[in-house]
Amino acid sequence: MTILVTGAAGFIGSNFVLDWFVQSNEDIISLDLLTYAGNLENLSSLNGNPHHHFIKGNIGDRELVSQLLQKHQVRAVVNFAAESHVDRSIHGPGDFIETNIVGTYNLLESVRSYWSDLDESLKKDFRFLHVSTDEVYGSLSKTDPAFRETNPYEPNSPYSASKAASDHLVRAWHHTYGLPVLTTNCSNNYGPYHFPEKLIPLCILNALNGKPLPIYGDGQQVRDWLYVKDHCSAIRRVLDQGKLGETYNVGGWNEKANLDVVKTLCGILDELKPKADGTRYESQITYVKDRPGHDRRYAIDATKLEKELGWRPQETFETGIRKTVEWNLSNQVWVDHVVSGEYKNWVEKQYA
Repeated sequence: MTILVTGAAGFIGSNFVLDWFVQSNEDIISLDLLTYAGNLENLSSLNGNPHHHFIKGNIGDRELVSQLLQKHQVRAVVNFAAESHVDRSIHGPGDFIETNIVGTYNLLESVRSYWSDLDESLKKDFRFLHVSTDEVYGSLSKTDPAFRETNPYEPNSPYSASKAASDHLVRAWHHTYGLPVLTTNCSNNYGPYHFPEKLIPLCILNALNGKPLPIYGDGQQVRDWLYVKDHCSAIRRVLDQGKLGETYNVGGWNEKANLDVVKTLCGILDELKPKADGTRYESQITYVKDRPGHDRRYAIDATKLEKELGWRPQETFETGIRKTVEWNLSNQVWVDHVVSGEYKNWVEKQYA
């Protein structure tokens, strides 16, 4: 049997595929449209692996998805495919509506048609796991309890609204058609192969190149930080043991203000790659105008996942951020290839 992983060349998707083959030789079909954040170099270590098959394509292409499901007798779909950057969603929400809502709808319909025709034993074991975000729950104050699976959806950006809509579609396809779905809502990921538009990889890149480290507003926006490898292990656990129709929040139990995150990675860079002039990387921190509607705090309560399925993250923020900085320092060729002209234009536009 085989699993189909959508968005497999992106940050979290590629980490999931790579980690899968550490655990299993079960075949994976990796489907990715290879937009700006999809990068085949993320999967280059699997070149020649007979159990891995990459297909360039869109989750909204029903004919293609149906062919892949039938040809490879797929037993599970793990859906990472999404437009995922809040800043980009503010500038161009249309892509987010098209991929995250319309794309998810088309994927669900392709999967439903395939699943409906399976014999009963295969039908019973089939799974559709939808990967989502904590941002669908909105924003928290300093004293609010962390998000639980029962929190109402209150998305505040075009990105989070489009992901909330996709979550609702997945839920509806379970309750209306019986499609065997699972949903995970994760906190902020970081780690290897992270496209440098997000805070941590952007600041590592800028620090090493002597550029400003842009901090929105006062830098006190709080996020729960989840090392990507921990996220991947949680998804495997939910896929194997999760209760159908349920949602599981995946968090790192690591609430940190953005400014503290950047100061921490600066300290690690001071240790591992000190500047020739003896100054500290923290001196490059620059405060920029806050983005519109910037949520103040996200925090995940992952108690349900721990109590029901026995999962907890293995990395603390301190161990995870060190591994992340070390990976970036050791993979400068990958970073250089990713930092394209399109990326440079985006950074100049966003942080002008």
